Amino acid sequence: MRDVLDELHRRWEAGETVGVGTVVATFSSAPRAPGAAMLVGPEGDVVGSVSGGCVEGAVYELAQQVVRTRTPVLQRYGVSDDDAFAVGLTCGGIIDIFVEHVDRESMPELPELVTSVREGTPVAVATIVEHPDPALLGRRMLVWRDRVAGGFGSARIDDAVADDARGLLASGRTATLHYGPEGQRRGEGMAVFVNSFEPPPRMLVFGAIDFAAAMARMGSFLGYEVTVCDARPVFATKSRFPDADRVVVDWPHRYLAAEAEAGRVDGRTVITVLTHDPKFDVPVLQVALRLDVGYVGAMGSRRTHDDRMRRLREAGMTDAELKRLASPIGLDLGARTPEETAVSIAAEIIALRWGGGGRRLSDLDGRIHAERHR
Repeated sequence: MRDVLDELHRRWEAGETVGVGTVVATFSSAPRAPGAAMLVGPEGDVVGSVSGGCVEGAVYELAQQVVRTRTPVLQRYGVSDDDAFAVGLTCGGIIDIFVEHVDRESMPELPELVTSVREGTPVAVATIVEHPDPALLGRRMLVWRDRVAGGFGSARIDDAVADDARGLLASGRTATLHYGPEGQRRGEGMAVFVNSFEPPPRMLVFGAIDFAAAMARMGSFLGYEVTVCDARPVFATKSRFPDADRVVVDWPHRYLAAEAEAGRVDGRTVITVLTHDPKFDVPVLQVALRLDVGYVGAMGSRRTHDDRMRRLREAGMTDAELKRLASPIGLDLGARTPEETAVSIAAEIIALRWGGGGRRLSDLDGRIHAERHR
């Protein structure tokens, strides 16, 4: 829902009632991940997407129906020879989409959700999407680390869902949870979709060079909060890096150590060291390779790489620590320009995040989307 949240809030404030379809579960090669949403306004306008085009038409009609009836619907879309080009998924996947109406009465907690997301406060939205009692469909609860808002009318259900939602929120996961109708841990009949809203992951780009400017644009495009850091104030300026959220003048290793100490570096953080200057990259890599982050890559030629590895070993880095370093950085795309190199680096980050192999899909058989790899 993050991609339509601002528009949803605007219409909520205007007193409109809109239909919202949200992907709550996917199987096989589904095109959009859980949490992707599509909003259908009262004038028939559409914001967002749930499938990249495969079933948007069907969801559009269902959303209009739900707004008229005020009755939420959990709908599964799959593929068969008969329906593949009607409302099915031509990619061969299966998706479950929960369609509901949203207005001031049905979602009074929306302003609190929007405020938390804008302030970067982690929050999860738990919504009942399947239950034997139709009256509970669409009931929701907002879950923060230290409090909740709303609820399901049952202390047992509220407690079970809040505990599990906090676990998902801590790991940045969005998922559908299953319980018995009364919130029993081992049971079936009730499905609760937990949509986690956490601050965007960070991309730390060290080295204020032209490649860093391209990397900042790419990181911002991919949804990262981008920081460019360099010790040289003449190069580390906001005017040179307009796509970065922050431009910091500091020694890279000192800045990274301080950010880690302050708890602003986590397992989703990606670090790209683009200086290819040993006085900068060796100290910062000593810090980076000992942190629990999602990715550490360093730019340089094969010769630079060999020299860097020698210096890191002399500085006391172990083979296990050095194995975490992506160097030379990026995938073999034949990149030449800063922009092409940024694509190469981004491709490697995505492949490592999702378990992709980096090969041409036309050369492979089997599933396109691998299970998440962390």
